[in-house]
Amino acid sequence: MLKRMLVSTAALALCALPLAAQGGKMANQGTDATITGQVIDVNCYTTMGASGEGHKMCAAACAKAGVALAILGSDGTIYMPVSSKPANPQNSRLEPFIEGKVKVSGVHRLEKGLHTIEIKSIEAAS
Repeated sequence: MLKRMLVSTAALALCALPLAAQGGKMANQGTDATITGQVIDVNCYTTMGASGEGHKMCAAACAKAGVALAILGSDGTIYMPVSSKPANPQNSRLEPFIEGKVKVSGVHRLEKGLHTIEIKSIEAAS
């Protein structure tokens, strides 16, 4: 019985170590930003350079299959949409604008080279 308790305690301690290590890191609060860009499917854009009106049907099919949509900013930066809530994918917010121009306001974060935007509002842009 004692041996079982010691093994259980050791296993719990090992599981808690990664959580304890994360405890001191503060989340990047980001900054409010408004970006204008084109909604792209990340796979086709980054692997084949495919984008634009002629790629709209393919991008829609990719999005429905689970490929991530993102925003290609006018400066060439790719912004991945994120949510502050777990398990809250953002493709559904971008799907109506696939391969079109959008104006997005939200919280921009740059973490380890990845630009993200937590979308507060999105609308078609000209």
